[in-house]
Amino acid sequence: MNKTNGQSKRTMWMAKTGILSAAAIALMYLEISLPLFPAFLKFDFSEIPALLAAFALGPLAGITVELIKNLAHLPASHTLMVGELANFVMGSLFVGTAGLIYKFRKTRSGAAISMAAGTFALTLSGALINYFLMIPFYITVMGLSMEGIVAAVHAAGNTMVNDLSSLILWVFVPFNLFKGAVISLIVGLIYKRLSPLLHR
Repeated sequence: MNKTNGQSKRTMWMAKTGILSAAAIALMYLEISLPLFPAFLKFDFSEIPALLAAFALGPLAGITVELIKNLAHLPASHTLMVGELANFVMGSLFVGTAGLIYKFRKTRSGAAISMAAGTFALTLSGALINYFLMIPFYITVMGLSMEGIVAAVHAAGNTMVNDLSSLILWVFVPFNLFKGAVISLIVGLIYKRLSPLLHR
């Protein structure tokens, strides 16, 4: 009986994770540009299903959704798969951190703390990954120049950037803070409504 229940729970976990992964894949392809941010930096809502999975099914489910959506996005990669790797690491730290905290503090305040911590993890990892990996990759492998990247940022209306450090500080940090806050706000508004379905 216990074995049967365990198998049923695993099957339901896999099914729900798969459904949320499909939603994340669809949302990942719906990218939008934001004012004051360069055209190469796109915003999408694919972290919403991943964060829902982390809250309802545990942090591993959220990380699994992040993995599946990025694997599915590989055929459309413009960065030789490096962008998807960075997206996976950053997204996993975001939803994994939030999901882990919420697992032990399933209250309204616990949810707020978990999403704030997740947003901090997303922002910090985004700063480090772009400073040490993504921007050097764009320059050395993709053939872009720091001057060209700065010009793209200026063209978007942000004139506070003139080098790599200021690019991280005035572009990637606010972008990921905004992304984490928006995703957290949306999940905070819809989670309780969707909770009965996610826990069925």
